[in-house]
Amino acid sequence: METFSFLLDGFSVAFTLQNITLALIGCFLGTVFGALPGLGPANGVAILIPISFSLGLDAASSMILLASVYYGAMYGGRISSILINIPGDEPALMTTLDGYPMTLKGRAGEALTLTGISSFFGAMVATVGLMFLAPQLVKIALLFGPAEYFALFVMAFATLGGVSSNNKAKTILASAIGLGVSTIGVDGQTGVPRLSFGNVHFYDGIDFLIVIVGMFAVSEIFIFIENKKIDNDKDKKSIIINKILPKLSIIIKIIPTMFRSSLLGFFAGVLPGAGASLGSFIAYTIEKRISNKDDTFGKGDERGVAAPEAGNNSAAGGALVPMLSLGVPGSGTTAVLLAMLMTMNITPGPLLFKNNPDVVWGLIAALFFANFVLLILNIPMVRMFTKILLLPPKYLMPIVAMISFVGIYGISGSSFDLLLMIFFGLLGWVLRKLNIPLVPVIMGSILGNLMETNLRRAMTISDGDWSYLFQSNVSIVIWMITLLGFVLPLIFGKKIKDQINKLKSKS
Repeated sequence: METFSFLLDGFSVAFTLQNITLALIGCFLGTVFGALPGLGPANGVAILIPISFSLGLDAASSMILLASVYYGAMYGGRISSILINIPGDEPALMTTLDGYPMTLKGRAGEALTLTGISSFFGAMVATVGLMFLAPQLVKIALLFGPAEYFALFVMAFATLGGVSSNNKAKTILASAIGLGVSTIGVDGQTGVPRLSFGNVHFYDGIDFLIVIVGMFAVSEIFIFIENKKIDNDKDKKSIIINKILPKLSIIIKIIPTMFRSSLLGFFAGVLPGAGASLGSFIAYTIEKRISNKDDTFGKGDERGVAAPEAGNNSAAGGALVPMLSLGVPGSGTTAVLLAMLMTMNITPGPLLFKNNPDVVWGLIAALFFANFVLLILNIPMVRMFTKILLLPPKYLMPIVAMISFVGIYGISGSSFDLLLMIFFGLLGWVLRKLNIPLVPVIMGSILGNLMETNLRRAMTISDGDWSYLFQSNVSIVIWMITLLGFVLPLIFGKKIKDQINKLKSKS
């Protein structure tokens, strides 16, 4: 009953005119960002962070806006996957396997509606799971000391990418870059400048918002400049939406699929570092093994569309659980949300539910509201959202650039920070060219100081005894999970990647 009491308080926070308006705007913009290939939820949230600061929003309102963008982008990512066989983001890859074949059969409208229904179902399951599971994790996290927190942060890096990742060397390199960025500035314990190269601008360190906006938004501009001659107008002009509403029998047919996939996706999302990609993959592959008796998957089976969409949307909600309760992001987008809270001097973790209940429960209540808004938006307005694919990037990218530069300058008032943002944009562009993931860099820049602080506290308590990090039962369990999370991708990662490529080639 206590949980429902907190939820009612959350609705009182979320259901103000300002926050309802922000949720509506966030859902709409998120769907737009998700529909445009290459942007996705992390970029969408990163682009809007400067706007939330410019508007002077408080923490609860900012999180409602950005979380609505997050959920909206997860919905919108299916549009380009189904219509032109180009995933809006990585989790939407599995949707192309049966979504695009449905388009080729003239059933694009039905496919989009089915994914909207499945996304709603998966997101609702995840939001309910977040509501009940996060407070329980908080009770466990209150037992954590510096040794347990350090082990938890190491686990977040070791499990990045989940079992769908097979190149740990690149992940380690990206994490090292992020951790290196976090050490720049005056050491809070000794007062000695580190990696400042004699430049006073570095004494306060590098704000991770600069890293985030540079890595995601500005690097996307450089990618566009590089590929500006690539034109997909031929594919875009062939988009035709006929019938939108599927038969009732088809909706009934996918209900078991949505239920199974939502549960699988949620638990995949709760794992730190796994994210929606793993939830989408697991949901599709398991549903194929259960339901593909007539060999219809990969040929336009409705269940092959519903499974990955329910899985990736429930995983997106599940990723909020470790972020809010432990302060460890479960995905790239939740890492950006974590940075937003920390910028407002709010540290996610066990005390967040006690010190800032309005932020937590207002967010959860807003997610319930956002899910209904997205369902209402995405089915009647499906034809309008498909026209977003016709928007030339040459008009979009200047808007992204303007928001990024004006927003960052508005936050800091420093032209040096703009130069830093451009530098990180170039670095992000180089890393993307080398297929090195950006999320570990972001996580390193955000969590680096917390990791160092907890490690130093642990060493102070133990008088320099490193075995203190492995003494408690909680820390031993975390280290074991860390080891498994690091080793399993080395064993199974290549097999999973090969299976994804095999599924893709069959479609």
